[in-house]
Formats: sequence, structure tokens, C-alpha cells
Amino acid sequence: MQPDRPTNRLYHYPLSPFSRKVRLTLAEKRIEVELVEERYWEQDGEFLRRNPAGKVPVLKLGNRLLSESQAICEYLDEVYPEPPLMPRDAEGRHEVRRLVAWFDDKFNAEVTVKLIGERVFRKVKNLGYPDSANVMAGARAIKFHLDYMQGLLESRRWLAGKEMTLADFAAAAHLSCLDYISDVDWHRSDVVRDWYAKIKSRPAFRSILADQVPGFRPPPHYADLDF
Repeated sequence: MQPDRPTNRLYHYPLSPFSRKVRLTLAEKRIEVELVEERYWEQDGEFLRRNPAGKVPVLKLGNRLLSESQAICEYLDEVYPEPPLMPRDAEGRHEVRRLVAWFDDKFNAEVTVKLIGERVFRKVKNLGYPDSANVMAGARAIKFHLDYMQGLLESRRWLAGKEMTLADFAAAAHLSCLDYISDVDWHRSDVVRDWYAKIKSRPAFRSILADQVPGFRPPPHYADLDF
């Protein structure tokens, strides 16, 4: 009898854009994983042993434990090269990494933390009511980012160029979290809306559109491919 193969697991939180970016990459590569929801802010000892940084996602792939979302995604793209999610040329890879950093750093700090952080995490962490100043700041900032995306997409098929890359997954991960709480004005830019509809229709997006977070109901258009 052959020994059981190690189970692939992704320790994640449903409304973590970093977790969603990895989930999209895994699904696009057709790598099956068991999703394990992790309330990482509780700093559970067992979880800290998996990742002393105390952050999600953490991917258990066979006997390996991988952390840091972009490092995970690039590892997966190297080990499972089809379909490719990073360009082959150095200039293209730089542009993808630049845009991933834009969304995971700048967009996250200016928009995601201020909207998801206030509307969702304050409630799940029992920290009281949302800070209206932060919510208003996030609502203002997302307009700038949508306009920036429009500028890119007016001359490119995908955010970083002709092909879909990890840059698109990073952006879609953040926007899908915000869309779950109805914080994206899809009427602001037809080109951004069309881009999101295209990426939202991919099979890799199915599990994300099926997410249900207790205490928060997504709007009817969230899972609608023809929104």
C-alpha cells in the first residue's frame, strides 16, 4: 500500500486580498488545496509556528510551508509554469512586480485597509463602530486608483500588457474584497468594469464568488458574471 500523499492546504481568510491572490493563482494552475479559514489576528500558537509573521496566507504544499503572498505566487509560477503568470522578459516581469506592489502596498494602505478594515474587521474583532473619517478617505482614494487602472487599460489588454499576469490577480483580489461590501463604483470606468468582468468570468474565480462571510451579505451583483 502506498502512503497517503500530503494534503495541500491554504490557511487563509476569505476577505484577505493576499489570500485571494494566492487562491486565484492556485486555481489558475489547477492545483487542488483544502481551504482552512484562519483568524490570524488571534495569534494562535499553532498558526504562529507555521508563520511567525502571523499573517495569511500560508500554503502547505506537500511537505513545504510557504508564506508571503507574492513569494508564494512566484514560486507556484516557477514550479508549475503552465499557464504562465509572469512574463519571460525582464522588463515585463518588472512591470508585473511594480503593479503587484502598487496594489498590495499603496492600494491596500489607501483603500483596502480603510474600507475592509473599518467595515469588516472592526466588527469581527469587536473593536466598535467604523471610523467614518477612514471610510471617507478610502472612498475618495479608490476613485484615483480606478482612474489609474483606466489609464493602463486604455492602451493594454491586461494591466501589465498583452497577457494576463499576477498583476491582474493582485488588483482583482483587492477589488473583489471591496465588491463583496459594495465599495466599488463600477460605473466610474467602463474599461475597468470590462476588465473585471473578463477576469471574474474565469474558472479560477468561482470559489471566490462562492465566499460567504458570516455577518456580511454580498450584493446581488457580486457573483453575477453579467453585472
